Amino acid sequence: MANQFDHIRDQFPILNQQVNKYPLVYFDSGATAQKPFRVIDCISDFYKNANSNIHRGVHTLSRKATEQFEAARKSIATHFNVTNDQQIIFTAGTTDSINMVAQGLAKSHLKPGDEIILSTYEHHSNILPWQLWAQEHKGKLKIIPLLEDQSLDYTSFENLITSKTKLIAITQVSNTLGLITDLEKIKAIALKHNIPFLIDGAQSAPHMAVDLQQLDPDFFVCSAHKMYGPTGSGLLYLSERWLKELPLSKTGGGTIKTVSFEKTEYAEGALRLEPGTPDISGVIAFAEAIRFMDEIGLDSIYKHEEELVLYAQESLLKLSEVTVYGQSKHKAGVISFNVKNQHPFDVGTLLDKYGIAVRTGHHCTQPLMQCLNIQGTVRISFGVYNTKSEIDFFIEKLQKTIRMLS
Repeated sequence: MANQFDHIRDQFPILNQQVNKYPLVYFDSGATAQKPFRVIDCISDFYKNANSNIHRGVHTLSRKATEQFEAARKSIATHFNVTNDQQIIFTAGTTDSINMVAQGLAKSHLKPGDEIILSTYEHHSNILPWQLWAQEHKGKLKIIPLLEDQSLDYTSFENLITSKTKLIAITQVSNTLGLITDLEKIKAIALKHNIPFLIDGAQSAPHMAVDLQQLDPDFFVCSAHKMYGPTGSGLLYLSERWLKELPLSKTGGGTIKTVSFEKTEYAEGALRLEPGTPDISGVIAFAEAIRFMDEIGLDSIYKHEEELVLYAQESLLKLSEVTVYGQSKHKAGVISFNVKNQHPFDVGTLLDKYGIAVRTGHHCTQPLMQCLNIQGTVRISFGVYNTKSEIDFFIEKLQKTIRMLS
């Protein structure tokens, strides 16, 4: 019986190719997702028909570009169930967004001796900005440990909190393990102690519905390129409080009401935090990618990818030579594994000979690798275009790879 995912692959032109004389199997969506025709065409259409700078021009093209840009903001706000679209700030992506928050909070909210809580499985993008702040301002990072199954130790988490804890910054989905953080527990503890919290949604937004009214974080960040959109574009969501209070870390044209050499009065809302000319086509295409996801349905996407993850995980666990990390039935889009006594790079290189694209290495989670006492993993990550038949092909070629390396 046909389903809505049968023809989705046809919408992604890059997948219609061979690599090393094999049909491409793209299992690296956790690094960046591929783009459907409509997103590619959207970028081309902007430059063909509406290219102009935004917000400050009175001519027709400028007004057209501005309308498309602000319509994108409204569409993206609706997708994340945000009533006030001014709470959506466009950035260069997740890393840029977290740095904006870190640099802003360092100017007012964070003081010497303060503490920030992170998890063991954070991506470097949600470690390094806070580490830099701690080094420069005599702050301290506290880390939520993992249990034996690599899930977070929520009991130990609350014990980390002191009167000096000023922020909790945590990923919603581990980019290496695929494990889903229990944000309701995080939120409850944060509210109990009146501590702001930031959610890194880089790996959750591509795979599941994210309701920011329900989650009600102080900060939420994600990237377009992991959501079938273009690279170099992303967002920072701010609660109403921080929309007004987050100190500026970047300034420039477009952020102001009036400027004199003595004093500048800044704009209100999103424009205050969006200096210079943004990636206009990228933002418009980001909204188009989100419309693509919404038309499929986030619940359908999650269910489809969940089936792929469980199918692949079960298949890998049948191989005695393979170690799977973060084994769980509650995962989103990602599986990490190793072939015993083999370097992940060698496994990935041989799989590429069969046209299978996987990620190898530490996945920008070196502290997690140190915790697991390994140098890296092979990571497979899925998108809407992947199928069980691709997983079968991957398992077959992985078994061949294992025999070749033995």
